[in-house]
Amino acid sequence: MADIIHHGGAQGVTGSCHQLILESDHSLLVDCGLFQGKDSEQDENAQFEQLKVTFDISTLKALIITHVHIDHVGRLPYLLAAGFKGPIICSIPSARLLPLVIEDALKIGFTRNTQLIQRFQAQLQSQVVCLPYGQWHTVINEKAQAPDVKGITTRIKLKRAGHILGSSYVEIAHQDADRKERIVFSGDLGAPYAPLLPAPKSPYGCDQLVLESTYGDKNHTGRQARQRILKNAVEQALANGGTVMIPAFSIGRTQELLYELEGIIHAAKAPQWKTLEIIVDSPLAARFTQVYRELKPYWDAEAQRHLRRGRHPLSFENLYTVDSHDEHLQTVDYLAKTGRPAVVIAASGMCAGGRIMNYLKAMLGDARHQVVFVGYQGAGTPGRDIQQYGPQGGWVEIDGQRIDIQAGITTISGYSAHADQQNLLNFVKRMRRWPNKIHLVHGETHARQVLKEKLEAMYASKGKSLKVVNGES
Repeated sequence: MADIIHHGGAQGVTGSCHQLILESDHSLLVDCGLFQGKDSEQDENAQFEQLKVTFDISTLKALIITHVHIDHVGRLPYLLAAGFKGPIICSIPSARLLPLVIEDALKIGFTRNTQLIQRFQAQLQSQVVCLPYGQWHTVINEKAQAPDVKGITTRIKLKRAGHILGSSYVEIAHQDADRKERIVFSGDLGAPYAPLLPAPKSPYGCDQLVLESTYGDKNHTGRQARQRILKNAVEQALANGGTVMIPAFSIGRTQELLYELEGIIHAAKAPQWKTLEIIVDSPLAARFTQVYRELKPYWDAEAQRHLRRGRHPLSFENLYTVDSHDEHLQTVDYLAKTGRPAVVIAASGMCAGGRIMNYLKAMLGDARHQVVFVGYQGAGTPGRDIQQYGPQGGWVEIDGQRIDIQAGITTISGYSAHADQQNLLNFVKRMRRWPNKIHLVHGETHARQVLKEKLEAMYASKGKSLKVVNGES
């Protein structure tokens, strides 16, 4: 079997970066992501060292990007700086979204020099190869040196992962003189019945599977239940004269929430819903939302039906965007003082920076307001602390300031863009040929361990053997 070396994402939920060693002279890299939360070094110098690409890239034939979340592509500038000049393979929607993500990543952690950013983006575009879903693409094709010996052929295929627009899982078919092998990298899998995106369908089968395990120990609530919880949280704010603060990643979660809120407003009979302001306070999220609108052909059947009926799930009357920093500060001050009900969606998704922090500082100590968590909160992030200690009347430290949490705290796990435990098991179960070896990555220790036990029990019930590699190469 081919070896897999993890350069991040094996023992945590960020920094995904996996190297598939096919031959001594041939390897592929799947994702090259940023470390966040407790996965990130706390010391600035150590943080920089963690970002640097120190592994051997001389054998890399291609980088394959499963999707454009920062924890899967954020180290791309460092990979190119290390000298990687090979193809960067991704889906067609990901190719549209990638420049926006990389520009943001460059400004945050690399440089604000416009000329350097433009030069980097030009290099990136020259290396990007975008593939239609479901189409095989050859990355290695070396003829044999002798007539009776097989050459080396490696092909890849991207399939819809249902996580965010453009997300993919990767099938890799490799053949050489000694073996024929199929390897699948799940990337981040989405949950069925998520807004906007079709659910992922399992591949026919594989020998090795690299499987995410973010929610390997949990199952999500159903879509109707989570819509009801979201609506109740907003109605609580309407009754209190407060703001609903939703920390959300600029890409994926923000657009799904807009879709759901448009649906709730469309169906609501109470007049206050019709005038409720839905505020996206993130220039980056606004740009992503615009690209999402332009990529309507990749939306799911339900969203397509809404469009045909004249509804605009990502561009409706109640929706407002906040662009400049001054406008952002004015919005925070206005909502904190006036008590005008509103829903604010702002990054970052784990409250580890970004504009959401000013809202939290201004409103966490006021019982009129609500914080609604709709995504995974990594250990070591302020989001996890608020989520954990807020319902108990605890406190959180933000920018050196202790804030007693008086605002209501609601968690809706069903809006996570990640598959839950049952979805992950089904991804394997629905293969016609189950893998002999599964590498569990992208999950905390407990989640990986629980999922490992569930997988082993599922295989045992069918009399099949399985080797589970839990967070290691």
